[in-house]
Amino acid sequence: MIIGQDEAVGRFVAAWSSRTPHHAWLLAGPKGVGKARFAEAAALRVLAEAAGPVPEGAGLEVSPEHRIAHLFEAGSHPDYRRLERGMNKAGTGLARNISVAQVRELSHLFAVTPSLSDWRVIVIDSADDLEVSAANALLKMLEEPPVKTLFFLVTHAPGRLLPTIRSRCRRLDFAPLSEGDVARVLETALPKADGQERARLASLSGGSAGRAVAIAEHDLTPLAETARLLMRDGDPTNGKRAALAKSLSLKAAADRYAIFLSMLPGLVAQEARGAEGARRAALLAAYAEARRTAQLAPRLSSDPASTIYVLTGHLAAAARHG
Repeated sequence: MIIGQDEAVGRFVAAWSSRTPHHAWLLAGPKGVGKARFAEAAALRVLAEAAGPVPEGAGLEVSPEHRIAHLFEAGSHPDYRRLERGMNKAGTGLARNISVAQVRELSHLFAVTPSLSDWRVIVIDSADDLEVSAANALLKMLEEPPVKTLFFLVTHAPGRLLPTIRSRCRRLDFAPLSEGDVARVLETALPKADGQERARLASLSGGSAGRAVAIAEHDLTPLAETARLLMRDGDPTNGKRAALAKSLSLKAAADRYAIFLSMLPGLVAQEARGAEGARRAALLAAYAEARRTAQLAPRLSSDPASTIYVLTGHLAAAARHG
């Protein structure tokens, strides 16, 4: 089930039902709102309908007992490909990009007829990760698409893609989820969490179920509370700021640092909604700085400790107007 994205699901289902859908779909929206899950569900539904028997219902659902669902579960469907970052050459982590070699591998798929039906599906998660030569290789495929082949391009930042790629895709926008929808996703993603914890995570998620899961996995709710206290009580001795900076600057804390930065703008925005006058102005300034830092700091490889220390100074400044 794709929670909270009924409009996107409905638009695709209507297009697929015509049996003349656009060959390439750009799935655009924030991280963690269901774009990749939609792409997989749509791919499974398309290939299950094409191969038969046709699944019940008019949406994207396919019974896990369907023969095509079994192939998907095993990762062995011959007419489906998913492109994502692989391991780096050292085998120590993910590569920085999806390589041109990965894209060119698709030519082998297109060189033969489909195996189980007359349709094929390609999912690229995410198109933002394509290296330049890979993006150009994909563009050639989109310009002259193979017959009865669907491309689903997941993107968190569509403006950074080649304009020529965007122009050859039909765009589906995925909006941030409501807190209620995030909590519903967490019922499955975090079954051991109680309702109160899921609600707390949803309030910190900024509409991203993926971020809520990451916040839970990296135990960031205590740090969120520290950030709230900075905005309300300040930090006369700078002790809270220093401790927060230290906890997020360790070499093993790179993921926690990135997730904390992505969480912070929403946290500041929540505080600003209930503020007035000079305090509200200070919080809005802190929000702008938090948002700018969240966008730039991970890409600039800036020092985490100094980044957090400076950023939380903007939070503590708001307390002076409390």
